[in-house]
Amino acid sequence: MKSPIRPTDDSARELARKLIETAKFAALSYEDPDNRAPIVSRIALVSGPDGMPLSLISDLSHHSAALQKNPLCALLIGEPGSKGDPLTFPRLSLRAEARFVRHGSPEHAGLAQTFLTKQPKAKMYIGFADFALVRFTPLGGNLNGGFGKAYTLDAGDLI
Repeated sequence: MKSPIRPTDDSARELARKLIETAKFAALSYEDPDNRAPIVSRIALVSGPDGMPLSLISDLSHHSAALQKNPLCALLIGEPGSKGDPLTFPRLSLRAEARFVRHGSPEHAGLAQTFLTKQPKAKMYIGFADFALVRFTPLGGNLNGGFGKAYTLDAGDLI
């Protein structure tokens, strides 16, 4: 049987980067520290100044505590359109490592400005002490570019 995974090419890399660049939110999968089972949450997401995923997360959230214990996670980026089969729309399953950027960190102000440019409603709470920016460093992923367009990406394809 022929593999359904296509060789990764520049168009696949471009589509993956475009999905990250245009994202407003994503599904975040992480390990529940109590039982080590996977669990999923929805988070706000933007493309950071380096093109990598960036979020703003409260320390009061379950996923914040979990990511601080184990920063390995996954993001599902890409949403179906308003019409048609949802499985024909592109999506990126991204394996990543989360890194918290706290208030007072040298890079916080610049990242906060980038985040607010793309998620302006966050202005109401981005300054709260319990919120931190979270940078997601891609480790690799799977791109489904639509029906019959599957690719495996490594970190170099995404950076």
